[in-house]
Amino acid sequence: MGFAAVNTGNNLLFLVVSGLLAFMSITGLAGMVNLKGLTPRLLPPAEIFAGSATPFRLRLLNEKQRLPSFLIRVECGAGPGVMLPVVPHATVAEAALSLTFPRRGVARVGTVRISSPFPVNFFTRFWTFRLDDEFVVYPRLLRGTALGDGPEARRSGSLVRRERGQDGELERIAAYSGREPLRMIHWKLSARLDELLVKGFGRQSAQPLMIDPDELAGTTLEERVSQAAWLVRHRVQDQPVGLRLGGRTIPPAAGRTHGALLLKELALHGLA
Repeated sequence: MGFAAVNTGNNLLFLVVSGLLAFMSITGLAGMVNLKGLTPRLLPPAEIFAGSATPFRLRLLNEKQRLPSFLIRVECGAGPGVMLPVVPHATVAEAALSLTFPRRGVARVGTVRISSPFPVNFFTRFWTFRLDDEFVVYPRLLRGTALGDGPEARRSGSLVRRERGQDGELERIAAYSGREPLRMIHWKLSARLDELLVKGFGRQSAQPLMIDPDELAGTTLEERVSQAAWLVRHRVQDQPVGLRLGGRTIPPAAGRTHGALLLKELALHGLA
C-alpha cells in the first residue's frame, strides 16, 4: 500500500498506511508495557516423582504500581501452560502449573516463558526467564516385592499394615467415637471447633523392614530403585523402614519425615 501511495500520489492511501503504522506502534507499545514488570516463581510440592505430572504453585508478581496485566500465559517446557486473565498491579497472582520430569535426581525448572496477545490478539509478545532453583525428583513408583529382614522376609509389598497405635507419629485428626482414651482428645482444636476430636497415631511396634535395592527383582538399577521407592512410599507410615545402599545403612524409622529422607537417598543413588 505504501508503494502504491508513492506511485499514484493518492493521499487516501497515505492516510490509511499512516493509520495502520500508528495502530501497530501503539498496540506494540501497549503489549510490551503489559508484559513489563512481571516476575514468575515456581514453588515445588513436597513430593515430586519421576514420570508423574506434578502441580507446582505458580506465583506471578506484577511490580507495576498503576497498571494491571491482561491475558498472561505462563509456559514451562512442553506442557500446556496456564492462562491468567488479569494480574492486578502491585500484587501476586497464583495458579497451578503441571510439570513432568522424566528422570529422578536433582532437577531445575529451567526456562519459563511469559506471553500475551494483548491488546488486539494480532501479535503475541513474550519474555523468557530462567529459574535455577534446584529440587529433588524422587524415583518413579513401581510396584514390587520386599526382601526384608525378620519374619516379614519376602512379604509382598501390597500387604500393608493398617493398624493404628498410640506410640507413633501423629498421622491424622478424627472425630471422637467414644472408644478412644481421653488422653487422645485434642482439647485445643476441639474447643475451637466445638466438637470432640482425637489424635490418630501410627504404631512403632511393627516389625522393621530393611530394603536393599540390589535384592529386589528388577532387571535394571532404575527398576530396583523404583520398586524400593514404592515400598518406602507405602510402608513407612505403618512400620519402621530402613535402607541399605552401596554399603551404607540407614536405620529403620517410621513417619513422613523419615520417608522423605529415604526417598531422597533413593533419588540420588547411583547417579554421577
